[in-house]
Amino acid sequence: MRLTTVMRNRKLRKQRVRASITGTTKRPRLSVFVSHRNVIAQLIDDSQQATVAYATTVNNKSTKEGTMTEKAIVIGEEIAKKAKAKNIKQVVFDRNGRLYHGRVKALADAARKEGLEF
Repeated sequence: MRLTTVMRNRKLRKQRVRASITGTTKRPRLSVFVSHRNVIAQLIDDSQQATVAYATTVNNKSTKEGTMTEKAIVIGEEIAKKAKAKNIKQVVFDRNGRLYHGRVKALADAARKEGLEF
């Protein structure tokens, strides 16, 4: 499979998911981005077009060691704690065109374990 086909398919999946998912003030969108080196999670209020909270592995001392899945777990726990601090209990999960598997699933499970509902 060519890389252009993979990227095109991911873009189409992302557009299809985003057509039906929007974040509100009461229930923001939990957007997950996974690159080769980093994991980023954001709570986004689409009505205000603002990021409510975010957690990332970039320059994060608690995620220096370990596999990417372990880093995703740490980020999931961290974003859930930040959401709790802002009195957010429910979110809409946006996997950003990726399959709900591996690192994305690990982040989601960790966030659920810390008390986020989605």
